[in-house]
Amino acid sequence: MRIALLSYRSKPHCGGQGVYVRHLSRGLAELGHDVEVFSGQPYPELDDPVRLTRVPSLDLYRDPDPFRTPALGEYRDALDLLEVATMWTAGFPEPLTFSLRAARLLRARAHEFDVVHDNQCLGYGLLSLRGAGLPLVATVHHPITRDRAADLAARGRAPWRRLAVHRWYGFVSMQARVARRIPRLITVSQASAEDIATDFRVPRERLTTVPLGVDTDLFRPAGPRVPGRIVAVASADVPLKGVRHLLEAVAKLRAEREVELVLVSRLAEDGPTRALIDELAIGDVVRAVHGLPDAELARLLASAEVACVPSLYEGFSLPTVEAMACGTPLVVSRAGALPEVVGDCGRLVPPGDTEALARELGVVLGEPGLRAHLGEAGRARALERYSWRSVAASTVDTYRQAIEGRNTC
Repeated sequence: MRIALLSYRSKPHCGGQGVYVRHLSRGLAELGHDVEVFSGQPYPELDDPVRLTRVPSLDLYRDPDPFRTPALGEYRDALDLLEVATMWTAGFPEPLTFSLRAARLLRARAHEFDVVHDNQCLGYGLLSLRGAGLPLVATVHHPITRDRAADLAARGRAPWRRLAVHRWYGFVSMQARVARRIPRLITVSQASAEDIATDFRVPRERLTTVPLGVDTDLFRPAGPRVPGRIVAVASADVPLKGVRHLLEAVAKLRAEREVELVLVSRLAEDGPTRALIDELAIGDVVRAVHGLPDAELARLLASAEVACVPSLYEGFSLPTVEAMACGTPLVVSRAGALPEVVGDCGRLVPPGDTEALARELGVVLGEPGLRAHLGEAGRARALERYSWRSVAASTVDTYRQAIEGRNTC
């Protein structure tokens, strides 16, 4: 099967999209399929024989110069003008502009592919591919309406702040409309499927659940654990990830025991998270790292006595499965898909409850037998349920359904 896999941004080592694209494309190739990835910046790291076609944007959010103003010579066409104009008016343009650029490329090459698989973009450009006769599948990890709700709650009641959030998430209404017009959608958990059906008004029978996978040879128990070390992976420094509550819990814990928090996230130097670390006076026990290669992330997770996922919502949470594969005990929020992913292999707390989070972290850190039990159960669950090869095989089944459905229309 000839597969075009689309991803509007594919950060290699953090954030679900880049990890998903790399491992799914490799799994598909290992099954004998021909895979070409179309991606905007940041571009993914891919494994042979998967090919990458770059779909360059103006890269307006690149490090270390986010929200930059491009030089006059960078503008190539009207899509570039649309992209920068949307940013200048406080919107997020990438899902729309990437979909239009990718569709332009794919319409010219429609005869080269059997199916197009979109990863979380859901831009209007995808609909023109259906008109060109290409079977279309899309993965929706979770509806971005949940991110918008968390950001609105964090901004308070000030009308201008709420207006800014609504403008930034203006692309969400487009994603809902496009999702309703794509015959086959993949999501990563039953919880996420229910949320997509509710928020995007997609018929439940059009959603197929395919959990994410983990490389259990790379993510595995390894060596001694650092006493008191807590590791948390937050793909973005946003309210939805619940980092504030974890920092407050660590501040409470350090009065009782020696602890160290390693936060895998890019934190803005003048952002609210670093300000809270200073306010709580925990800078000596909190360390933030980012951009870790997979092998280094695996070693870090395997070195912790406990991994924490304090999110207010997760459609799946790949870092949770990676921690399980490392045999690292988990304390996670009872939010979104996290209970479904973890099962009985972790301690669950109400989302946003700092007291409960501090209490459960203290319990796990203080009981070696409990840590051993949770770690062994998590490793066994990861081996049994989550592999990229099975993810690829289930995804191919959905491709075949999309192709058959197109042929019978």
